[in-house]
Amino acid sequence: MKRKASAVWKGGLKDGTGTISTESGVLTDTQYSFSTRFEDGTGTNPEELIAAAHAGCFSMALSGQLGQAGVTAESINTSATVTLEKTDAGFTVTKVHLDVVARIPGGDLDVFDTAANNAKAGCPISRLLKAQITMSAKLEA
Repeated sequence: MKRKASAVWKGGLKDGTGTISTESGVLTDTQYSFSTRFEDGTGTNPEELIAAAHAGCFSMALSGQLGQAGVTAESINTSATVTLEKTDAGFTVTKVHLDVVARIPGGDLDVFDTAANNAKAGCPISRLLKAQITMSAKLEA
C-alpha cells in the first residue's frame, strides 16, 4: 500500500506560503506558512498533520489490540500533542504525547492497559517517529 500527498511552497521562508494536498482529495490546496507553523496563523502545518495521523493510527491500533483480547470499545478518543524544538541538529519533533480515553462498558483495566501500551508501541506512526512517545490512558467503564 502506498499513500501520496504533495506540497507546493512559494516565496521565502518567512514571507512565503504553501499548500498541502492529498491524493484522496481530503486536503486540497490547504494553506500553510511560517506563521501557521511557528506562530498562531490560520492554516495547518506538518506537525499538526503528524499529530492527526498519530492520533488516528493509535486509535485504530488500540481497537485492533482490544479486538485481539475479545473486547470492543464503545469509543476511543485520542489526541496527540507533537512537540517541535530547536536542537543542535535544527528543528526536531522531539516528543509526542497521546491522551486517550476509551469507553468500554465493563472493561478490564489490565486488558485495557496492555492493549494501550501495545498500540502505542506498535502503531505504524509510532514506529515511524524517532521522538519520545508518552501516553495518558484512561478507561471509562
